[in-house]
Amino acid sequence: MQHDTTATHPLLARVQIPALIVGLLGVGGCALGLLVSREQFFRAWLIGFVFWISVPLGCFAFLMLQHLSGGGWGLVIRRFLETGTRTLPLMLLLFIPLLFGLPDVYVWARPGYHFHGTQTHFKSIWLQPNWFMLRAGIYFAIWIFLSFLLNRWSRQQDRTRNPRLLWKMQFVSGPGLVLYALSVTFASVDWVMSIDPNWFSTIFGMIFMVGQGLFTLAFVIILAAVYHDRPPLSGVISRGHFHDLGNLLMAFTLLWAYVAFSQYLIIWSGNTQEEVPYFVYRTKVTAWKWVSLGLVIFHFAVPFALLLWRRTKRSVRMLAAVAGLLILMRLIDIYWLVIPSYAHARIHGSTLGSLPSASLNWMDLLAPVGIGGLFIAAYIWQLQRLPLVPVHDPRLEEVGQHD
Repeated sequence: MQHDTTATHPLLARVQIPALIVGLLGVGGCALGLLVSREQFFRAWLIGFVFWISVPLGCFAFLMLQHLSGGGWGLVIRRFLETGTRTLPLMLLLFIPLLFGLPDVYVWARPGYHFHGTQTHFKSIWLQPNWFMLRAGIYFAIWIFLSFLLNRWSRQQDRTRNPRLLWKMQFVSGPGLVLYALSVTFASVDWVMSIDPNWFSTIFGMIFMVGQGLFTLAFVIILAAVYHDRPPLSGVISRGHFHDLGNLLMAFTLLWAYVAFSQYLIIWSGNTQEEVPYFVYRTKVTAWKWVSLGLVIFHFAVPFALLLWRRTKRSVRMLAAVAGLLILMRLIDIYWLVIPSYAHARIHGSTLGSLPSASLNWMDLLAPVGIGGLFIAAYIWQLQRLPLVPVHDPRLEEVGQHD
């Protein structure tokens, strides 16, 4: 089978410059907002960063999973996954502004803060600004280093056809998935759960990993839908592959609902003073209860029902539409996780000083747009550097036979 190796991306090429302009305008608008409210700026920046880093981290996990499983579903989207991992250095740069606003985002970073509740000694050691920055550096070092190895060997495979490179990528991917799970768990605790240092959930890291997987699948499905009828991808991807990707999307939608409900059920049945206010504020006493209901309907029930239908998974347009809905709901879920946590901390008796209330601000909308514009522009630039198909992967001949 012959495959076109030319990296042509005319559709996304037309999006790149507008995305960059939107990104720069969005970031510039947030910078002006910094003059209005430091606290609100850094909170909004955290939301945008946590939302968009889901894509490169999800690509990182799925890339290693594909190397281990060898499934055709992963081979046809491998270039999309590899491209996502190559945006991690950009996300590191976008993380740096948060380091200048730790006291504005995290109450434990303020001088003289006293921890409350259980395990105060451990929290006082773990939640220190210097340790926080060191751990973040370790997380990014793991992600970028392993991604660099996988991308380097993939490029060498295109040039040399060396069969040992496939084994090397598989060898690294096993331990890499373990490191991914550990690092993302700790990162989710550091970056989001510690907004209220008195609340905790043992399944919080899993919720973030599932959310990253769901966002990434939806993102690459849309990209695959854009290019499915254009060479070189048109020669290898089929409706059968979209059906497989739709099944994975449905599985992650169900898994997200399972872990989210498990957290709710365990905390509610435990009925402890430290944990219950988290859900009381989000489901009982504020307008966030309508957001909670919307997540149940549009993040789970509607997509799951549509994905149960075989026709949805074999229709490129319908599957892409469901993927777009899930990306929107992922952003709303990040709002739901982050913004009420400030009020949740107040319920626990923490003194947040001038930190903003648990309501949506214009910067909360602008920061994801600005960071997203920069991310998409960088992603498209990286996507154009390699062919869309790993032409010398020995498993590629089998992919075209799937329907």
